[in-house]
Amino acid sequence: MPFLGQDWRSPGWSWIKTEDGWKRFSTEKSGKFVSDVTVYLRKKVHDDEEIFSNEEQEYTSKKRKKDHFRNDTNTQCFYREKWIYVHKESTRERHGYCTLGEAFNRLDFSSAIQDIRRFNYVVKLLQLIAKSQLTSLSGVAQKNYFNILDKIVRKVLDDHQNPRLIKDLLQDLSSTLCILVRGVGKSVLVGNSNIWVCRLETVLAWQQQLQNLQMTKQVNDGLTLSDLPLHMLNNILYRFSDGWDIVTLGQVTPTLSALSEDRQLWKRLCQYHFAEKQFCRHLIVSEKGHVEWKLMYFVLEKHYPTREQYGDTLHFCRHCSILFWKDSGHPCTAADPDSCFMPVSPQHFIDLFRF
Repeated sequence: MPFLGQDWRSPGWSWIKTEDGWKRFSTEKSGKFVSDVTVYLRKKVHDDEEIFSNEEQEYTSKKRKKDHFRNDTNTQCFYREKWIYVHKESTRERHGYCTLGEAFNRLDFSSAIQDIRRFNYVVKLLQLIAKSQLTSLSGVAQKNYFNILDKIVRKVLDDHQNPRLIKDLLQDLSSTLCILVRGVGKSVLVGNSNIWVCRLETVLAWQQQLQNLQMTKQVNDGLTLSDLPLHMLNNILYRFSDGWDIVTLGQVTPTLSALSEDRQLWKRLCQYHFAEKQFCRHLIVSEKGHVEWKLMYFVLEKHYPTREQYGDTLHFCRHCSILFWKDSGHPCTAADPDSCFMPVSPQHFIDLFRF
C-alpha cells in the first residue's frame, strides 16, 4: 500500500519565529522571504547581545543574593543550652566526638551577647574563630556564626557601645574572607562560593555602617562626669584595663585628658599586663631620663598578648568534662565541685576541640 503523506522518518518542517508569528522556512519560497528572515535574525542576535551585556552583571548579583538569602533563611536556629558534654573519643556509652562547630551551635551565645558581662567574651571568641577556625566550622555552624554576628552589629548600632571591638572583629573577618574568596579551589569552603562572596559584601557593608556611626550627645540636666571631683575621676581611670579605653576617655574633657597622661597610671597598666623581662626588651626612655610608660604599653601590646579580663566566662568541669556558663552551673557529681571548675578563655575554648 503506498504511503501518501510525508515520510514519518523525516525530520519535519523547519520553522522560524518572526514578528508576525511562526512561519515555515523552505528553500522553495521566494528569495524575498529568505532575505527578510536573514535581516530579522541579525537584528534579533544584536538585540540579544545588548540585553545580555546589560543584564549579565545584574543576574550574577541577583543569583548571589538569592543563594545567600536561601542559605540564611533555611536555618536560623539558636540553641539555648547552658552546658554541653565535651567528649573527644568514642566510648561504650557514647559514639563520636564533640567538634568546635557543634559546641558553638549548642551553647547559648545568642542570648549571651545581651549580657554585658559576656559580650566581650563572645566577641573575642568570634574574632579568634575568624582568624583561624572559620573553615573548620560546619555549614550550620557558619550560618549561626554570621547570624550571631549580625545581632552583635545591630546591637552596637542601636546602643553605640563597644564599636571599637566590633571594628577589630570585622577587620579580621574581612581579611580572612578576602583570602578565602580569592583562593577558591585551593581551600575547603563549605557551601556555594556565591554565598561567601555575599558574606564578604555584607561584612564590608557592616564596616561602612560602623564607620559612619555618629555618637549622639545626650542632654542631661543632672550630675555629669565633669562634676565629679578629681580623685574620683582618677579612680575611674585606674579601673580600666585597656589602654585604648583610657585614651578614649581622655578625649572627653580637658581635665580627663590631663589625668589620662599620668605616668603612674600607665606604669601600673604595664605592670598588670606584662612581665619585667618584657620591659627590659622594649624600654623607652625620654630625653629627661624618664620612662615613657604610655608609649611602652602600646609597643608591648604589639609584641605580647595582654591579660584578658571578662565579667563572665565559660567554665570547664574536669570531673564531668562539661562546658558551662558559670552562672547557670551544671549537674556535677563530684564531692567538691568548686575544685573541679576551671575558667575557659576564648583561646582555651578553641584548644579544647583540637584533636
